[in-house]
Amino acid sequence: MTKGRLEAFSDGVLAIIITIMVLELKVPEGNDWQSLKPLIPKFLAYIFSFLYVGIYWNNHHHLFQAVKKVNGKILWANLHLLFWLSLMPFATEWIGETHFAKNPVATYGFGLGLCAIAYTILENAIIKSEGESSKLKQAIASRFKENASIVLYVSGIIVSFIYPYIAVALYYTVALLWLIPDRRIEKTLNEN
Repeated sequence: MTKGRLEAFSDGVLAIIITIMVLELKVPEGNDWQSLKPLIPKFLAYIFSFLYVGIYWNNHHHLFQAVKKVNGKILWANLHLLFWLSLMPFATEWIGETHFAKNPVATYGFGLGLCAIAYTILENAIIKSEGESSKLKQAIASRFKENASIVLYVSGIIVSFIYPYIAVALYYTVALLWLIPDRRIEKTLNEN
């Protein structure tokens, strides 16, 4: 399989995830501005999750710029990542419906953490396939962002049972770390 097919499939899955999330936003029954007020938590959850899916899509694209070929392990690692991302609509709906209650916020963080772990597994599968001298291995020699993300997710999950809004702030901090595509990969690819 070419990496183009894997990327096209991944793009399709991510587009469906976003579509499912937006379809959960129901039109209010009233026609005044006040009728939108109950939708604010759901809309905020949607924005937050859309941002996350966009970050994964963007960084996935950059990640595969460093890939020469794909094998079965990379395909399964990619599918593993897509599985956890596909649960994003469920978690998004739950936190929006419950106005960011503690258990849904913990579940949301757990899902985000599993996405991060799956992304790291995908990186490792690519490095193993491409070899120790691969461009990706050079680019992500420092795993600060990956490790910081996991620490912040775990912290958020723990904090969510007491202060769910602080947990959401921790999850948002991770999003800010990854908002700009991984420049380590771009820098390494431009050097070679």
